[in-house]
Amino acid sequence: MTVLVAAEDADFAWMLGEGPGRPGLVLPPGGVDDPVNLAQVRAMCGKLRGAHDRGAWMIVCDGEVVGLCGYLRPPNAEGEVEIGYGVAASRRNRGHATRAVTALLDAVAEDPAAQVVTATTASANIASQRTLERNGFERIGIGFDPEDGEVVRWSLLA
Repeated sequence: MTVLVAAEDADFAWMLGEGPGRPGLVLPPGGVDDPVNLAQVRAMCGKLRGAHDRGAWMIVCDGEVVGLCGYLRPPNAEGEVEIGYGVAASRRNRGHATRAVTALLDAVAEDPAAQVVTATTASANIASQRTLERNGFERIGIGFDPEDGEVVRWSLLA
């Protein structure tokens, strides 16, 4: 069963090898992500916690942290919130992302500041596009990202 567990700074420290983990949780082979990405997500989540009361979760399946998901920033004045998610390389293609986005949408539905949920996927990331489609998102356009190149923008009413 895949569940979301609120991610705290101490959890990122653990995933980066800087401290102990939570009792009952383990990391997958190879970790959740590479240290550079984890450090970036940790910093983003720190800013998010300072500006909003929710938004960063670990994706946990049977006691193993298989990925991360959450808001990329707090909802804007129009109630739009962009989400992001990632699953450990050793745990992909098992449905974790789809179940995590479903649970994330449940959390967004409880956020009074969020009215519209958006996401961005690399055009070549078909698996992530399928995850969003399975969760009811609709394509709203194409854009460009310096890291990912061409990207697809997605939207869903919260």
